[in-house]
Amino acid sequence: MNIFRLIADLMHLASIFILLLKITTSRSAAGISFKTQALYAVVFCTRYLDLFTNFYSIYNSVMKIFFIGSAVYILYLMKIRFKATWDPNLDTLRVEFLLVPAAVLALFFNYGFKFMEITWAFSIYLEAVAILPQLFQLTRTGEAETITTHYLFALGGYRGLYIVNWIYRYIYENKVDWIAVVAGLVQTGLYLDFFHIYFTKVLKGKKFQLPA
Repeated sequence: MNIFRLIADLMHLASIFILLLKITTSRSAAGISFKTQALYAVVFCTRYLDLFTNFYSIYNSVMKIFFIGSAVYILYLMKIRFKATWDPNLDTLRVEFLLVPAAVLALFFNYGFKFMEITWAFSIYLEAVAILPQLFQLTRTGEAETITTHYLFALGGYRGLYIVNWIYRYIYENKVDWIAVVAGLVQTGLYLDFFHIYFTKVLKGKKFQLPA
C-alpha cells in the first residue's frame, strides 16, 4: 500500500467519524441526506461480499467490517434514534435514477461475468454518484453546518487522493483499474463546486452558502 492510498483511507475514516460526531453531539441528523447514507450502505455491502470468502489481511478485514457496520449504524441513528430531526421533504432525489444505471453498467462493464465481479463493479459505479442526493439537498437548503461541510470535504478528498494513488500505481506498478479510475474521476468531478465554496468560504471562517 502506498502513502496516497493510506492517507485516502484515513480521510475516508475521518469523514465517517466527523459525521458520527455531528449526529451524536448535536443529537440531530438535520442537513444529512438519508438517501446518500443508504446508498453508501449498499455500496459497502455489495463491494465487501468477499469478506466471507477471501482473507487478504487483518487491516483489510477490519476496514471492511468498520465501513459496513458504521454505515448501518448511521442509518439507525437517522431513521430511528433521531428520526424527528431528518426532513424527508428536503431529501427528494429519486435514487432509482442512480441504482438502475449503476446496475446496468455493472452488467455490461465488469472484469468477468460472475456474481462477485458484477456486484463489485456495481458498487464502484454506485459510489461514484452516491453523494448526489446530499449535494441535491444542499442546493435545496442553500447552506450547511460547518461540521457537515468538513464531512463532505473529507469524503471528497478521500476519492481525490485515490486518483493520485492510481497515477502512482500506473507509474510504479504498471497497473490500471479503468472501472475504478473512470468512476473515481466522475465522483471527484461532482465535488468541484463544493470544493470551491469550501476553500473560498468555510476555510476563511465564513458560513457555507451557495450563490443566490
